[in-house]
Amino acid sequence: MRNGRLIALVLFVVAAVVAGCSEESNPPDPTIGDWQGAIELPGQPLPVGVTFKEDGTATVDIPLQGVSGAPLKDVKSGRDGVEWAMADIPGDPKFKGRYDSGSDKITGDFSQAGQTFPLSLQRGKVAQLNRPQEPKPPFLYKSEDVSYRNGELTIAGTLTKPQGDGPFPAVLLITGSGPQDRNEELMGHKPFLLLADTLTRAGYAVLRTDDRGVGGTGGKLDDANYDDLAADAAAGVNFLRGRAEIDKARVGLLGHSEGGYLAPQVAARPDSGVAFVILMAGPAVTGRDVLIEQNRVLLAAAGETPEAIETQVQFVSEWSRLLSAGDLAGAKAVQQRHNETLPVEQRQSEAALDAVNTRYMGAFLGYDPGPDLSALRIPVFAFFGDKDLQVPPSQSEQPMRDRLAANPDATVQTFPGLNHLMQPAPTGQPSEYTTIETTIAPEVLTSITSWLTQRFPPK
Repeated sequence: MRNGRLIALVLFVVAAVVAGCSEESNPPDPTIGDWQGAIELPGQPLPVGVTFKEDGTATVDIPLQGVSGAPLKDVKSGRDGVEWAMADIPGDPKFKGRYDSGSDKITGDFSQAGQTFPLSLQRGKVAQLNRPQEPKPPFLYKSEDVSYRNGELTIAGTLTKPQGDGPFPAVLLITGSGPQDRNEELMGHKPFLLLADTLTRAGYAVLRTDDRGVGGTGGKLDDANYDDLAADAAAGVNFLRGRAEIDKARVGLLGHSEGGYLAPQVAARPDSGVAFVILMAGPAVTGRDVLIEQNRVLLAAAGETPEAIETQVQFVSEWSRLLSAGDLAGAKAVQQRHNETLPVEQRQSEAALDAVNTRYMGAFLGYDPGPDLSALRIPVFAFFGDKDLQVPPSQSEQPMRDRLAANPDATVQTFPGLNHLMQPAPTGQPSEYTTIETTIAPEVLTSITSWLTQRFPPK
């Protein structure tokens, strides 16, 4: 693997930073506060921000990688030296330097995977990314924090409603894979906040919720299967249908990515009460097929050799076969053997291996959306981006058309030039998500609202 690609890989730390704690006493002045600078990678400086707190802890922001306020470990800060490290990241990333009172700067070296790069920090916050579409108050609609139950589980979210008494048609948003908050915040974007704002301004009530184990929602996502998650979504539908200001005959679902699996599963139930379904980059084949093809196209886009791609695909095929069958121990053993074949700087920790060998991941890999999609007889709008490398339309578009063929009102569309988040993208690689200012392409937002208003116009 070329050095440039290695740097990009090991520094891509989105969602991998876990909590650490300081081993030092409270740092003395003058290092307490916000500092910002850039790791001097060859030809591509990476802006970072570090905040040293009075209790001896510190956090890091890496806007281009979607990292915000991630706790650091092994923190030391003061006149006799400044050090910190990032937990559970391949290559053991760390910084070692010193504070210079004359220049009022912190200078030193950032090292990872045996490579070292200069890093100089000066006072101030690192510049945040421009997100021109992100909604800002004051809002021209009502916003209410809500909670409801699915059995013993409390689900928390935000309900936005147009001005007036209603009853309003309503949309429940269902997030993609992994633990997501109600805004589906990732890579510095908040796509569900934008969707809720767009649809509420168009006359629809919108409910968006925290996933299990996130924010105000209880439980643990890793312990859930798809029946559990579908029940969470169904509880959201029932909550909406029980509100006086909601038109209970016009409540629908919008699922993104993995949410595009769960939405049909809920809507296909005879007593679901779901009036319509919108699938944003929702797969139409099994989770195992999605993951295998995803690995293939992402590695090809990254310039890997055919031999390296085939090795990875064989590993993913065997690992996913075992995990989808419920053999968590066997799947982890396969992953451990594969892990030992990687260069030391790329190997995953035991915690990282455990994080993917879960009941939840097995449910994703084993799910086939075909029967649920084929059973739908309500309006469906399914769409893809033609540069999506996570749910490639080359794999899912035609099966989606085939499985919705008996539905009298099913629309399947692929938008040119858009990626998995429905952003205009040069290549579609996930590394671009953060660098693109657009959260969701305007033509997608327009298409969703137009499709809805033609079938379920606000009163």
